[in-house]
Amino acid sequence: MASQILFDPHLDWPVVYALGAALVLILALSIWRGLAGWPYRLLAGLVLLLALVNPSLQSEEREPLSDIVLLVVDESASQRIADRPAQTAEALAALEAEVAALGMETRVARVGDAEDNAGTLLMTELQRLMAEEPRARIAGALLITDGRLHDPELVPDMPAPIHALITGYDTDWDRRLVVETAPAFGIIGEELLLTIRLEDQGAVPAGLEGRSQIVIAIDGGAPQTYVVPVGESLELPLTLEHAGQNVIQFTVPEAEGELTTRNNAAVVQINGIRDRLRVLLVSGEPHPGQRTWRNLLKSDPSVDLVHFTILRPPDRQDGVPVGELSLIAFPTRELFMERVDDFDLIIFDRYQRRGILPMVYIDNIRRYVEDGGALLVAAGPDFAGASSLYRTPLADILPGRPTARVIEQPYLPTISALGARHPVTTGLETEHTPLPESEAPWGRWLRQIELSQQGGQTVMEGADGAPLLMLDRVGEGRVALLASDHAWLWDRGYEGGGPQLELLRRLAHWMMGEPDLEEEALVAEVDGQTITITRRTLADDVGSVIVTTPEGEELEVMLEETAPGAFSAQIEGEAQGLYRLVEGDRERVIALGPAAPREFEVTIAGSETLEPLLDASGGRSVRLEEGLPDLRRVSEGRSANGRGWLGLTTREAYVTTDVTVTPFIRAWIFLILAAGLMLAGWLREGRQ
Repeated sequence: MASQILFDPHLDWPVVYALGAALVLILALSIWRGLAGWPYRLLAGLVLLLALVNPSLQSEEREPLSDIVLLVVDESASQRIADRPAQTAEALAALEAEVAALGMETRVARVGDAEDNAGTLLMTELQRLMAEEPRARIAGALLITDGRLHDPELVPDMPAPIHALITGYDTDWDRRLVVETAPAFGIIGEELLLTIRLEDQGAVPAGLEGRSQIVIAIDGGAPQTYVVPVGESLELPLTLEHAGQNVIQFTVPEAEGELTTRNNAAVVQINGIRDRLRVLLVSGEPHPGQRTWRNLLKSDPSVDLVHFTILRPPDRQDGVPVGELSLIAFPTRELFMERVDDFDLIIFDRYQRRGILPMVYIDNIRRYVEDGGALLVAAGPDFAGASSLYRTPLADILPGRPTARVIEQPYLPTISALGARHPVTTGLETEHTPLPESEAPWGRWLRQIELSQQGGQTVMEGADGAPLLMLDRVGEGRVALLASDHAWLWDRGYEGGGPQLELLRRLAHWMMGEPDLEEEALVAEVDGQTITITRRTLADDVGSVIVTTPEGEELEVMLEETAPGAFSAQIEGEAQGLYRLVEGDRERVIALGPAAPREFEVTIAGSETLEPLLDASGGRSVRLEEGLPDLRRVSEGRSANGRGWLGLTTREAYVTTDVTVTPFIRAWIFLILAAGLMLAGWLREGRQ
């Protein structure tokens, strides 16, 4: 129980002060006039003033409250390496027991990896924990951490000391791979530079410093091993071979005694772009569809188009030499022999043999395709005749053989069963809005060259189910055969038109190796911690995907068909780092989180960052490898640490359970005392 005297004046304090001043004046006047009863007058005035301020005795029943110790446990990624989890768990159990033995309570908070690669927000969590408890009860804070925090500027204003218990060992060492610079884009065929560095941290054993191996693999290909110096920035020249994402993986082999391998690897994803797409378009004769091809290719500013049109009608025989039929000489040898490999795509639009291109030139085009080029043949009626391109060395690489029949009747182009799964034609119906009164997705075509399939894949069919669009891979290159010259009807809006530009755009980009249009591909996309795996294929089913996590754990992921030709699944990646995906002979490496997580920039435990914060609060840091310190109670203002011990401030907080207020003296007693004193003063002065 605790007691105190309270004053609850009947009048405002300024009035009481004024009456006190009046009493002083009266006493001064009495003393000046020599009145013998002034002491009685003084006592009477004081009694009346005391009655006005109304003194009371307040008694409180108090229940003491235990002190609270805030215990923040660092469980970030850097705290999950080596035996730090065991160190942390052992220290936490021992501290909770010691705090309980001191009669205090603990409030435990655990800190993981912050979002957006923010690292370990230890002080932020301490602030949150402190805000949930009464400040008057907080006896101190204990941090179990490796000392690598990323918000030291947010240290809270603690009324008690902050102590840190540091995990790890003095003998720890680690080797880290750092990607200093890496471009997001690169031009195919042109050299670019990446800058990397290997750095050692901690107590590096003798014989392991100086140089190290590094393994480099591009797009999951055969790895190449090099020996490089440690501690120096290295510039690596690289030439991109294809468009789309080029994945370059760097790996440093694990060294003996190294703390972790989580920062020994890095993945750099560089988007390969073509500086200019070089397309050669050879039109056999003027026709309505010719402008469609030209408009498509010229609409793309990244395309360099070389276009030749042969204006001499095929039925005209006037004896004029071929070399004299154009305003400028047709550089056939330069284009088809010397510089044919400079083109990314060659298009023959209704071309027929006329003696302009000798067979050796056409045979060179076949070789160009087999070595990685792309050839598109848009066939007209001439393809079915004796002067057909099929009757050249190109017959060896074309997927269809003309039957000599030209179908002259309206028909509706349709997507084949295989085409519904192929990226060139899948979902093509959604690219066009049909006429309201029409049940067909697009308009009809009026002519088709009948083909018999001899290879490749038929993705569109025409009259009587005959192949209309055929695709094939030949050697390293690609070939497409469109068995009609009436695609332009869609562009002109005939019977509502159709997605002609989209079809030709997809077709041209597939032939030039656009990764998004590959029919057989394993794709992985990252959104936060979610990895979306997509396997594109023309097969009816696919196998499971084996996912290897950064910790080396293997997960088997089953895929489900989510769209024609696309099988997908989603997984949640718990750890940041490199994930390797394997399905059959296809492999993909993807990085979850940043290329260089903050948690693994410095993995050696230490208290350098914490020391200024601890000193300001009166606390200190202790390494757990030296043994767990004792905890002691200390009075507020006393030193909170010493050799082998850490102090927690005794707060002596309490809660009031009952309050009793009793008047100090009854009012009638004040009146009697005041009256008696005034009477005594009057009598004393009456005898004077």
